[in-house]
Amino acid sequence: MLHLIRDQLRQIDRLSTERYHIPSIVLMENAARAVVKEACLMLAGECVGEVLILCGGGNNGGDGLAVARHMHNRGAEVTIGLLTDPTRYGGDALANWQIVQAMAIPAAPFDESMLRDPRPLLVIDAVFGTGLTQPPREPFPAVAAAINNSGVQVLAVDVPSGLDGDTGVPPGACIVAMRTVTFVAEKVGFAKPEAKQFLGDVIVGDIGCPRELIEEVAKDASSPQAGSS
Repeated sequence: MLHLIRDQLRQIDRLSTERYHIPSIVLMENAARAVVKEACLMLAGECVGEVLILCGGGNNGGDGLAVARHMHNRGAEVTIGLLTDPTRYGGDALANWQIVQAMAIPAAPFDESMLRDPRPLLVIDAVFGTGLTQPPREPFPAVAAAINNSGVQVLAVDVPSGLDGDTGVPPGACIVAMRTVTFVAEKVGFAKPEAKQFLGDVIVGDIGCPRELIEEVAKDASSPQAGSS
């Protein structure tokens, strides 16, 4: 089983675009489709019913926005719970925000009432990605507590929000997932016993990064010369 650290994953993303000319938004689209596949399985094989998608800033939030439109198109009743000011979206995340707005998918700042009225069948966690290394600030700890106490099944996008993918230990509050769709490869921290309680079942989603590139980056990092320069 291949395990990578965040710097390796960033390198793979960057070189997929720079060397292999794969637009980054294509990688985001493929990530969203991988998540949607698992989300539908968690909804008894049918993409119907109420689904709450929590979206933070950056690419992880962009993944969540892309998931929202695909789930909507599959027939789910989607609500987007925002944990960022959408005016701060840029790049691929902004493109997906503009799409969900044009599709009139309901989106508003997260409120605990979103877990009750109506009660979702599934929460998709796209708040924080692999870049998190510091304890998340409020309101995230309260949001994580509300999600974890709701009794609703959770599907995490790439990593459960709040978990440090390199260490496998959350530096603060963390969402507990029933299933995690991680991209490219499992994170090094996923192998740590402390991480298991947050991850649930882990599925590696193929987002289209070339196999040769993944093998190259993994091999370079494990070579004796990797840290000598």
